[in-house]
Amino acid sequence: MRLGGRLAAAIEVLEDIGRRHRPVADALKDWGLAHRFAGGGDRAAIGNIVYDALRHKRSAGWLLGEDTPRAIGFGALLLEWGQTAQSLNAALDGDKFAPPLLTESELQAIAGRRLADAPDAVRADVPDWCAPLLEQAFGVAWVAEGAALATRPPLDLRVNTLQANRDKVLAELSGTGAKAAAIAPTGIRIPPIDGDGRHPNVQAEPAFQKGWFEVQDEGSQIAAALAGAEAGMQVLDFCAGAGGKTLALSAAMGNTGQVFAHDAEKARLAPIFDRLRRSENRNVQIVARPAELSPLANHMDIVLVDAPCTGSGTWRRRPDAKWRLTQRQVDTRKAEQSAILDAARTYVKPGGLLVYITCSVFPEENGQQIAAFRDRHGVYTPLDHRQLWDSRFPGQEAAVRIGAAGDVSLSPALSGTDGFYICAMRREA
Repeated sequence: MRLGGRLAAAIEVLEDIGRRHRPVADALKDWGLAHRFAGGGDRAAIGNIVYDALRHKRSAGWLLGEDTPRAIGFGALLLEWGQTAQSLNAALDGDKFAPPLLTESELQAIAGRRLADAPDAVRADVPDWCAPLLEQAFGVAWVAEGAALATRPPLDLRVNTLQANRDKVLAELSGTGAKAAAIAPTGIRIPPIDGDGRHPNVQAEPAFQKGWFEVQDEGSQIAAALAGAEAGMQVLDFCAGAGGKTLALSAAMGNTGQVFAHDAEKARLAPIFDRLRRSENRNVQIVARPAELSPLANHMDIVLVDAPCTGSGTWRRRPDAKWRLTQRQVDTRKAEQSAILDAARTYVKPGGLLVYITCSVFPEENGQQIAAFRDRHGVYTPLDHRQLWDSRFPGQEAAVRIGAAGDVSLSPALSGTDGFYICAMRREA
């Protein structure tokens, strides 16, 4: 399939997403089922165009003067694939499967516009209503951070130190472009793909099957490391989900002590069982029923709350969520976070830590949530997060924002990770 056919297919998928308001992964899957003749390379390239178009929906549409699937599909190729209006028309000319060539009015729009002259929210590629939230989070850097949230993401891995070390895993992954991560000491990064490329299927690697590494964003690895789990501790991962941070905590503890993995929605825990078998984490107990948590009250050295959130820090990976998000959904998440914090605190022992984490960049879900929690329960004091950061990641002072209230924020433009928020609070003894 030539570029024209791939672009036409991507526009078809974008039309389906807009018409049915459905996740991009579902739309791409259905397109693939209906077009089984398309090879893996074609499907990957079509997916890349769709994801690029959604990441750059505002800027791509602005370049062509309209917000349509056709405009953002063409715009994605201009912004992310190194194409020009002239090279695109040349590539599509004579291809019977291609969409119509750029029209004269579209060519004039492209020629007459520079992205540097676009409104701030357009350059940040965010909905207008989200712009004040990003400005509150990042100050004068908010446009650059929004634009960074619209870039292609890397593929990050965490070495399972119970089974291997980073050099050993890097040797196994030679040829994939894998390098040591910049911050996380057990992290590995495979850079973002270019054009119609695709990341290697690392889960097919023998090293993955042997449990030597897990797929985990470097920011998530950093958040788990800042929790400070050590050998022999009693730790509760209160919103464990699929278990990414649970496994990281267990490895940090050297398979000693205990990690209790719980999630209010039992179905989210399903993947953790296979991950535990593969990784040989042996100090993890799955606590599926809320009643089984009762014996843990006031006994945990660390309670980790990886709270459900808007996921605004993961927009590089889930750009469709950016355009479906509403203030009502933000408010719903805030209420959930508040209730979860109130419930989780009961398990922290006197002198223990309550560690709150989100993959959001919105202050409403982060620092403001912590301030409200401390107003309700005044016996929790944030740690010195500058000292905490420097003790875990010496020499990386420039890669993090330390809040005035005592907290840590990571972001794509500053840290090179997904957006994360971490606040560790000690309960008074």
